[in-house]
Amino acid sequence: MRARLAVHVSRQQCELREIVLRDKAPEFLAASPKGTVPVLVKPDGAVIEESLEVMLWALHESDPDSWLVPPSGDLDAMLALIEACDREFKANLDAYKYASRAAPENGVQARNAGAQFLVELDGRLTVQPYFFGERLTLADMAIFPFVRQFANVDRDWFDQQTWPHLLKWLEDLLASSRFADVMKKYSKWQNGSDIVVFN
Repeated sequence: MRARLAVHVSRQQCELREIVLRDKAPEFLAASPKGTVPVLVKPDGAVIEESLEVMLWALHESDPDSWLVPPSGDLDAMLALIEACDREFKANLDAYKYASRAAPENGVQARNAGAQFLVELDGRLTVQPYFFGERLTLADMAIFPFVRQFANVDRDWFDQQTWPHLLKWLEDLLASSRFADVMKKYSKWQNGSDIVVFN
């Protein structure tokens, strides 16, 4: 999702190939043997295999909304916050989402550990509507998909927590036209499928 968000805002056009992970197209595995999405194949054949790297590529190509230039702080500060999300919070998110029914207490522990990061995010939003100032930046859009996943594990529990600013931030992003655009459903791609142009 976050790769598509950055490609969308950068107004780059690309051929979109929807991959079903339980039935991966051979052409997809040839481009990226590790078999995870997203994968971007550049016009020169170079392959980008990480979502944050796709975001940075797209925004370095074109950044009309200045996602790379926050109103407060700088790109390094944004990347540090994203790194905390990708390393620590994402690990807790995965443990929470996929907790074994045999050991539900592990999921609760992961949820509580992940919640500490969300409390930090809520604190950032007490004085400004977005993580680095008065408008959306790379940090908001790189972190948003993971907060959304965390919220969706148990939305009743999530909505009862004392992070009102984070709740508003999340609801505003979920209601945005950009989110609706990138969440459109596409048919599974296979060799011979019609070309789908994204953006």
